[in-house]
Order: sequence, then structure tokens, then C-alpha cells
Amino acid sequence: MPDPWTLRYQGFDPDEEGLREALCAVGNGYLVSRGAAPEATADGVHYPGTYLAGCYDRAVSTVSGRVVANEDLVNCPNWLPMTFRPAGGSWFTGPPADQTLELDLRRGLLTRTALVVDAQGRRTRLVQRRLASQAQPHLLALESTFVPENWSGPLEVRSGLDGNVANTGVARYRGLAARHLRQVGQGVDEAGLLWLETDMSDSPVRIALSARVSAPGTAVATECREGRAAHLLTLDAGRGRPVTVTKTVAVHTSRDRAIETPLRASRQLAAEAGSFDELLAEHAVRWAELWRRCGIEADFDGAGPLHLNLFHLLQTYSEHSVDLDVGVPARGLHGEAYRGHVFWDELFVLRLLNLRFPELARAVLRYRHRRLDAARREAGAVGLRGAMYPWQSASDGREESQQLHLNPMSGRWLPDHSHLQRHVGSAVAYNIWQYYQSTGDRDFLATAGAEMLLEIARFWSSAATYDRARERWSIRGVLGPDEYHDAYPWAARPGLDDNAYTNVLASWVLARAQDALDVLPGYRRDELRERLALDDAELDRWQEVGRRLHVPFHDNVLSQFDGYDRLVELDWQAYRLRYTDLRRLDRILEAEGDTVNRYKASKQADALMLWYLFSAREVRDLLRHLGYPAPHELLRRTTDHYLRRTVHGSTLSSVVHAWVLTRSDRRASWRYFRDALVADLRDSEHGTTAEGVHLGAMAGAVDLLQRCYTGLEVRGDALWLDPHLPSALGRLDLDLRYRGHWGLAIAVDRRTVTVSLREDRQEPVRIRLRGAGETIRPGQTRCFHL
Repeated sequence: MPDPWTLRYQGFDPDEEGLREALCAVGNGYLVSRGAAPEATADGVHYPGTYLAGCYDRAVSTVSGRVVANEDLVNCPNWLPMTFRPAGGSWFTGPPADQTLELDLRRGLLTRTALVVDAQGRRTRLVQRRLASQAQPHLLALESTFVPENWSGPLEVRSGLDGNVANTGVARYRGLAARHLRQVGQGVDEAGLLWLETDMSDSPVRIALSARVSAPGTAVATECREGRAAHLLTLDAGRGRPVTVTKTVAVHTSRDRAIETPLRASRQLAAEAGSFDELLAEHAVRWAELWRRCGIEADFDGAGPLHLNLFHLLQTYSEHSVDLDVGVPARGLHGEAYRGHVFWDELFVLRLLNLRFPELARAVLRYRHRRLDAARREAGAVGLRGAMYPWQSASDGREESQQLHLNPMSGRWLPDHSHLQRHVGSAVAYNIWQYYQSTGDRDFLATAGAEMLLEIARFWSSAATYDRARERWSIRGVLGPDEYHDAYPWAARPGLDDNAYTNVLASWVLARAQDALDVLPGYRRDELRERLALDDAELDRWQEVGRRLHVPFHDNVLSQFDGYDRLVELDWQAYRLRYTDLRRLDRILEAEGDTVNRYKASKQADALMLWYLFSAREVRDLLRHLGYPAPHELLRRTTDHYLRRTVHGSTLSSVVHAWVLTRSDRRASWRYFRDALVADLRDSEHGTTAEGVHLGAMAGAVDLLQRCYTGLEVRGDALWLDPHLPSALGRLDLDLRYRGHWGLAIAVDRRTVTVSLREDRQEPVRIRLRGAGETIRPGQTRCFHL
């Protein structure tokens, strides 16, 4: 049986190298280093990638005759270069004759075992261990052990730093500006440390790397040229006798705190760092702490990817991220897809973190608060009030959505209207309220959360226009989560009217803004209202808009947007016969001279997102609050309608559908859960994982176990439980944090739910299980029979 804590790849398959590089990455929240082979330098077969959280640079390109500018997450100087040769031979540049990669998820350790055979038939066994320290996040280490199998003599090793890298990790971006680093200097200091400094081309960030190389009985020379510095080592090698070279690299940038200069800080850290084994020991201790806080045991076959998903989440966002002022990039720090931008994926990530690492969730929300003024400017730019958080953003919170996108099937560059996805602000508001419900953190609500909520509510009130014919308020010219539909086929302008998800969530935001004011102490409430010039008349308007927003229906189904019923049906049978994969149906139709805007076809869940964020009862209450009948069968009818017309062109689609189907079709729910759990491991989107992992889907799949199948909700100062375990899932054990409690244990099987609180000085916890309520005090355990 495979070890569920080890990711293992045997052999060398060029078609899978990008996937392996992304999944075998090591990181610590400050940076992530992809699993490219150390000898694969800029002169070799691959560009390895090392991505530092928050390090963006602006790129200006000309696309289809138009000048476009976007910020890119920068591929930083390469710390890995390490190659070797028997004296007089050729430098090894890969691929090896044989190779095994093993990623130890418990310890965050990547081990590579390879057999290298040179042109003279000399065989060398290579074993390399690599880590990005969770104990000292600025440190990286690579240990290489060489064992000659059929030869003896001098072994030459070249170990270097390379600043001549570029953003070339996404094929469709390669016609765009890719060089972000400007060389400042390189060399070797009096202590024998290599060093390299670069600046970003269009930002004030400086990056410095310093490297220490250790090997027994070594003759050392150096080689420096612009943008590169290397140690050249000569070692005495004998048949069957291991020779080990250790490379320890320190990375600092001018964004770091409590340093004099990046170069001086990196030199000092590299010089003082311990041995590889010492670094590994303290690194493993930190990973053990993280895994204890992520306690989740699930009794089902094939649970290994559960650990992989949590591993990559914690490599992207950890305790080292908290003070960095960074968001949650959609593709982690694992590649260059989407240019490393922040979208709405934190909606799927924070639901998991709130009950595991609430300090990380709070840091993400603080990141959003620091960009509140940018969101206000975005709203003002379209003539509205309040705060409009952009669909894509990077360093400063401005809109970074692409203006054009390439359809590789037709070769055409097309207008991109994805910036009209205004629902990101509602996702921020939802995350604020969920964090408050999970932690009871009134301090955050008073200092940052409520202000954001109020400004997002103000935006939705400002965006709504009154339709006298309907006697309802409308929100026009937006896009929903589906992304396929960006205009009416009969209209000249982009955008859709009254997207159901957008409008219902806007109504929810308007109500929660008032709740947030009610929660605050009176003096703080008055201060905020004064600061925001929020008078009673505006609050009355919020109530009016929040109760009278238009929500479209057709055939007793919640319509995705107003006018959806006028679209035509696609001939699904014909298209499934013609194409084996319809996930990019929009590209297929455009290449045929058609448009997906004409059809009732969805890329991913849109209207159904409401049942992902809220329970069925809450959705009924939200619709009734808006004055619409909401019968119990609405969920089933709406699910049936859209499920038949959705191509699941996003990894998030499986997460949402697994959640929505839990109460009606647990077998189908489990199937979608398994799809979501292994989406990156199996590269279900056909090559996209090589460009970066799908962080929202990774976290969302774990959260299906944590909250969906347990029926776990946090609302009204209580934990609500309503378990519905699929037949393939025998038992779930969770260790959570809730409102100051570090030891809340929940065990669910088919007959019972057991809740335990460790002994501490916190307040008791209220538990609600299928209508029954009980209060559990610290040190107590309660067993509920289902």
C-alpha cells in the first residue's frame, strides 16, 4: 500500500516534468522553490522557478497592436544550479538514465535519486535532499551525495547562483515581456560565500542571495560573470565511496523587516546557518507542529492526496506569511499562471483556515484592508461609491485583469471582460463575517472588518438602479462566477444584468453590514459612521435595496442571470461526439465562429454557489427576505438544471458540486469530492498544474471533509453539526480551533458524534446538532447519537 505521506515519481517523463516540478515544490510561506533538477539551469533544459511571496514587477507588452501592462509574480534568481562531471568529461545537464523523486510530506523534504551515465560509460549514483526551512524561512538547503559506481578519480562540481532567469513558465505568455531582473552585482566575499544581487525592473525591490558550499577535502575556485556566480570544486572520488556537497543559501529582499540591507542579511545568515542535518531537524519540528494543528483523519481508501493538498496550502501561506502583507494567489507560489494574481480563491481557503489557523485568516483580511483605498478608487473610477475589490490584483490592489486573452484553438486575441466580476467584494465581506463568527474577534471587526463590510455594502447600494416596471432594484453589467457568459448575444455592450449569485450575496452583505454595526461598541459605531459619513438615510436605503433586489427565475429554477431563459440549448450529444473534452467549450465555439454567450452552458457553478456558501435553510431565508417564494424543491430543481449544462472547466467546480449534492445525492457528491481531491495530482485540467497548483480547489477539497460531510457551520455563537457521511467514508476525526479553544475535537461516524474540549480557561462552547443543543465546558466530552 503506498505511503499516504510520500509523493513518489519513478523515471523521467519529459511530458510530466512540469507537473512534477509543481507538485515536488518545497516552500515555507515566504517562498516556494519548484522541483526542477539543480543541473537544469538557464543554459539547460528547464527554467526552475523560485517565487517569493508578494514580489511583483510590472511588465509592458504589445499584444495584437495594443500596449498592455500587468504585474507579474517574479521568477526570482535561481539558487539551485549544481552540476558535476568526472574530470575531463562533459557537465551533466540531464536527463539522467534513471530517476526517483520522493517528497516527504511529513517533513517537507524532497529526495532525488538518479543514475547518471556519461559518454564514456562512467556511472555515478546521485542522491540529493532539498528543503526550504520552516524554522528559518530565508534559508534553503541542497545536499548532494555522489557515488561513483564503476570509476575513480577527480570529481568536479559546479555550484552557483543564477540571476539570468525569466518568467517563461507559461507557454501562452512567452510572447509577452518576461525579463524582470536587473543585475546589480555578483561575487565571492572574504569568507568564501557566493553572493548575487538583483533589482526588479519596474519596482524598488532588491533581492540578495548568499551561498555557502561545504565539502570535505575540496579544492575550490570561483567563476563570476554578469548575473552569475559559481564555486568550482574538485573532490577525490573513489568507486563505491560517497562524496557529499552541501549548499546552503540565504535569501533576503528589501521588503523584509529588521534588516540593514538584503545582501548583508543574507551573508550573515548563510555564514551562521547550521549543517544540513541541523537545519532538517529544526525544520521537521516546525512541520510536526503544523501537522498537529491540521489534525484530520478520514477513513476512506486513497486519502493520501489529502496530505498533499494541505502541504501545498501550508507552503504557500504559513506563519511566515503573516507579516509579509501578501494575499492568497490563485495558483499558490508554485508557478506563473494568472501571473501570480489574487482572485477570489481565498473564499475557498479561509473557510478551512478559520478553524485551523485563524491568525492566517486574519492576516489575509488585513491584506484586503490595506487595499481598501485602492478598492474605493476602483469604485470611483466607474462612478460608484464604496469599495469595489477587483477581480485580479497584485501588489497595490489595483485592477490587474487582462484586457485580451488568447484562444489557442483559433489563434485569435479576444477582448477580455472578466474584470466585470464584481462579486469579489462580496467574497471579502463573507470571509470577514465567517472569521468573526469562528473567532469572536471583535477587535478585528472594530478596527478593520466592519469598515470593509460597510464600504462593500455602500458599493452594492450605489451599484443598484431602480426598475420601475418591476418595482425592484437591479445590478447591471456584471459577470457571475461562471465566466463563460460575458455579454448578451443580442447586446452591443459587455456584462449581464441581475446575476442571481451577485444579487443575493449583495443583499446578504447589506444585512451583515448592519449586523456589524450592531455588534460594535456604541462609541466605535459612532466613530465609524462619522468617518464614513454614513447617515440614517443611507442605512435606510441599504435596507430598501437589500429587500428589493431583483432575482430572476425560469421554469421554477433560479436563473443564472436575467435573460438566461432566452438562450438556446446546445446540442450536447453532437458536441460530445465531436470533442472528447468540453471543458474549454468557450474556445471550441469561438474557433467555430460561434459564441458560448448564445447557449445555456456553464463553465462552473454560478447560481449553485449560493448553496455552497449557505445551508439550504439559509438560502431559503435569503430569498424570502427578498420577497421570493423559496420551496424546498428549489435546490433540487436548480441543481438538476445546471448540472446537465456544466462542463466543469474549473477545478473549483467539483468542489462546489460535491458540496451542493451532499444532501440529495451522496454518491455523486463523493465522486465530485474525489475529482477535486486529486485534481492537481492527476492534472485534470490537462497541463495547467505545471503552471501552478490550484490552491482554492486544494483547500476546498479538504474543507469538504472538515465542514461539508460533518455539516459543520459557525453561526449565532454556536457550532452547528449535521453529519451526512457518504457510504465510502467510515469516520472523520478533526482537531479544530474555535473562539480561543486550541483543543476542540470532533469525531463523526455513522451512529455518533463525539465532541471534546481540552481543559483550558476559555468559555464553554454551544453545540447544536439537528435541533438539539448542549453546552460543553473545557475538559468535558459529549457523545450525541444520530
